Amino acid sequence: MPDPRLKQPSELVEQFDDALRAFIDDLEETRVNGPAAVGIAAPQVGDFRRVIIIDCSQTRKPVPNHGRLVLVNPEISKWDGFELGREGCLSVPDYTGNVIRAERIKLTAQDPYGEPLEFDMEGYEARALQHEVDHLDGILFVDRLVSRRTDLFQRKVYQKGGKKKQGK
Repeated sequence: MPDPRLKQPSELVEQFDDALRAFIDDLEETRVNGPAAVGIAAPQVGDFRRVIIIDCSQTRKPVPNHGRLVLVNPEISKWDGFELGREGCLSVPDYTGNVIRAERIKLTAQDPYGEPLEFDMEGYEARALQHEVDHLDGILFVDRLVSRRTDLFQRKVYQKGGKKKQGK
């Protein structure tokens, strides 16, 4: 942020080939090497195809979840309940914020070979998925804050030796 490409909507994937799967491998490498990134969307690396990867299995709130998911052309078809929660993002590294999201969702998508997928998600996994789908639509979590004055927080940076300081 404020790179204007992050506001650009992504296009449906129509070609499921080796080039797509190689891109997905690169996207996963970027996610894994990011600071505690549970998800990543193609637009975050300048590719405007509807591709995301999420893996909530290693988070503090892992249950329930479906493990590592590679989702092509994901679409949320049903929402239920609402919950306020704190979010951060690789694209907005210096801030976190309170965002209202659905507690439970139904998702349809395709795998990297074009095969259909369907999931019912809840809790943290549903939140992470909604965050990543927003990236595909050119929306950042800061766009969903009720108030930038009361719901946006400077991220804390922890240094070695137990000393804590505020972010940049």
